[in-house]
Amino acid sequence: MIRSSKEMLVESRENMRGGKLTVKIKHLFKQEELTGKARLMAEITIPPHGSIGFHNHDQEEEIYYIVSGRGRVVDGDETRDVAPGDAVLTGGGKGHSIENISVQPLILMAVILPYNS
Repeated sequence: MIRSSKEMLVESRENMRGGKLTVKIKHLFKQEELTGKARLMAEITIPPHGSIGFHNHDQEEEIYYIVSGRGRVVDGDETRDVAPGDAVLTGGGKGHSIENISVQPLILMAVILPYNS
């Protein structure tokens, strides 16, 4: 299956998971189109000073790959700044959050993989 960018579903979520401002989620493919163990495969854009609030991943893991911009991630009890090329893996009941700490949009790829489907 080949999908152009203009064919992808884009949704906006205000104060996502208790975060700040409106986050845009561009779904590369819908969950029902994925045969493997993926619940989400999306490009996420967080505006300057916006964030996705702290949330847990129980019985699944989430991967972030930073494409552009700069962010600050809380992963469990660790806090680190991230930049293009950095990756984050959270799962097994641990939680995380991410905020944009720059004046440019923070763009990341996100994949959620359930342990059992």
